[in-house]
Amino acid sequence: MKTYQAILFDRQKFVLGESPFYDARFQRYSWVDIVKGELWMLQGGVKTHFTMGQPIGAAIPLPDSDGFYLAAKDGLYIYENDCERLLFPLDSVFKSYWRSNDAKTDPYGRIFFGASVADDDYEAEGALFCYDKGEVFCLQENTKISNGMAWSSDEKSFFFSDSPEHGIFKYDYNSGDGTIRNRRLLFSVENGVPDGMCIDGEDNLWVAIWGGNRIEKHDGKTGEKLAEIYVPAKQVSSCNFTDDGKTLFITSAGVGLDGEFDGCLFTCTVE
Repeated sequence: MKTYQAILFDRQKFVLGESPFYDARFQRYSWVDIVKGELWMLQGGVKTHFTMGQPIGAAIPLPDSDGFYLAAKDGLYIYENDCERLLFPLDSVFKSYWRSNDAKTDPYGRIFFGASVADDDYEAEGALFCYDKGEVFCLQENTKISNGMAWSSDEKSFFFSDSPEHGIFKYDYNSGDGTIRNRRLLFSVENGVPDGMCIDGEDNLWVAIWGGNRIEKHDGKTGEKLAEIYVPAKQVSSCNFTDDGKTLFITSAGVGLDGEFDGCLFTCTVE
C-alpha cells in the first residue's frame, strides 16, 4: 500500500474548513468555514472571503460564471458579484435545527446536498436531498451526517459517506432523473470517521478521515484500500483534485483542538 505525506498549503486556521474546490477557469481555490459562515477564495496569490451570516455547508462553483451555489442553513443560494440571492428556501424541507452540510453537483448540474443537525442538543440525524429544475426531493432518508459524494465515470454509480455509520455506501445512479437506489456498503472505516471525498479518473475514491489524520484511497469497485495520505491535522474534513488530476487540495477543522496545523489547508501530489 502506498503512503504519502501532505504538505502545508496555508497556515491560517479555520474552525470547520470544508468544501474544497479548484476552478481551473480562474485558477482559483475555494473553500468554506462552515461554523463562521464564510466562503474563502484564493486567486492570483490574493485571498478574499465573503461572510454570509449563517452556516455555509458547501460552496460549489457555478458552471457559467465565477460565482457559486451556496448550501446554507435556511436555503440554497447563488453568490455572484459580491452578493447572494435565494435560489430555494429550505424551511419547508429542513427541520428547524438542521443545516446544509456537504454538497456537490452531479454530472448534469443537479445539486446534491445533505442535511445535518446544527444544534448539539439533538442527536445526529438528517437526509440527503437533490435540487433539480426548481424542486427539491429526498434521495435518502434517515442519514446521520451526510458527507462526501462522488459519481463514477460511467455515470452508473453514486458514492456517499454517512459519517456516524463509519461507511462509504454505493448506489445505482439514474442519470436521467438523478435518483439513486440499491444502497450497499462498499467499505467501512476504522480509527476515525469518513468525511468529505472525491473521485479520480480511474474511479478510485479519496476519503478524508475525520479524527484520523489521513486520507484513504479506495478502489471504487471493490472497496479495497490502496493508499493513505498522512495529514498533520487530526480532523481532516475533505479533499478535491486540482486540474492536473494528481494534486489534492485538502481542508481540515480546528474546532476543539490546539495542534500546530489543526484547521489549516494542505496539498498532496499522488500517483
